[in-house]
Amino acid sequence: MKHHKYHPGFPFVREPEEFDKYTDKELLQYCLGATIYMPGTMQFAEKLMKGAIPGLTSLVFCFEDACPEEEVENAEKNVLDMLEQIYSEIEKGNISFADLPLIFVRIRNQQQFEHFAEQLTKKHIKVLTGVNFPKFNRENGEQYLGYLQKLNNKFHEVLYAMPIIEDSGVAFKETRLEELVGIREVLDQHKEIVLQVRVGATDFSSCFGVRRGVDYSIYDILTVREILSDIINIFGRNNDYVISGPVWEYFRASKQMMFRELPGYDIEDCLLKRIPIVNTEIDGLLREVILDKANGFVGRTVIHPTHIKYVNAMQAVTKEEYQDAVNIISSKSGGVFKGSGGNKMNEVKPHTNWATKVYMRARAYGVIENENSYIRLFTMENE
Repeated sequence: MKHHKYHPGFPFVREPEEFDKYTDKELLQYCLGATIYMPGTMQFAEKLMKGAIPGLTSLVFCFEDACPEEEVENAEKNVLDMLEQIYSEIEKGNISFADLPLIFVRIRNQQQFEHFAEQLTKKHIKVLTGVNFPKFNRENGEQYLGYLQKLNNKFHEVLYAMPIIEDSGVAFKETRLEELVGIREVLDQHKEIVLQVRVGATDFSSCFGVRRGVDYSIYDILTVREILSDIINIFGRNNDYVISGPVWEYFRASKQMMFRELPGYDIEDCLLKRIPIVNTEIDGLLREVILDKANGFVGRTVIHPTHIKYVNAMQAVTKEEYQDAVNIISSKSGGVFKGSGGNKMNEVKPHTNWATKVYMRARAYGVIENENSYIRLFTMENE
């Protein structure tokens, strides 16, 4: 798999690197990008193998919120059948692991997790990248991750964990820090199998009876902003964990938007000044992704295929950012020096964590000439 494959002619300064579930975790944790959720009951194997959704690099088959309880058993069978079908096509040489997005399942609870896992075979494990754990907390976390580690030991394979922090114990101030520190202690015990930390802003919002409108970002919702700030504080220190951004709930986009008549404005300037780029729904998504990056999130959950290319494109790194990051990382003497654009100060010691994150994003999503290039990266000229 490789980001931006829908746009093979794009003039990258540095091409994105290829990846699959066996890629080194140090890079793989940055590669998920826009992760889309699908009901576990959906028949999706053919589309996956044909690459029917442009830009798709990671998806989750859901046994929880997107799946009625009475359909869970059918959903499990459907997902297992799809995994086996995909592996069969790999064995026949019709597709390769490089053709597949990273595939995860979101379980409902420990009991359902074990019921599903007992049906897994080595073939399924080869195709499956990991498991998303909803409403992850310090009490259920050890059981989830301990059982996942047993599966890995049983099959001599790797299934990664993606805990989703989203319940009221974290939402409410009086319990938040104790809960987050407890979750951190659990994750630290199993760090080698934790691929990303995910957040559930919709669940947090529901605790307070609020919902952001299409003209606002999640960072405008004071209670949720405070929660996200504390999550970044606890898990984002020294780049210890990659944290993905929350879902954007609005969509209205053609799959064939070409943007041929857009002027070459600076995209961040346009979005922050509310100069229209695409439409209200997509501009809101882009605006939120800019704020994600500013706050240290990498990628995000999405609920609609038309969001994928926008989120993934915005993860790309500009040439100036990349050069600054490389210069900071490669500096052996420390100190302070002028940035590559001649417009900023680079101070080696305090900027190293930032530079490391930018460098890994550059490997995963590529390096583009400048911010005007983002709009060109949205374009699908080969359609």
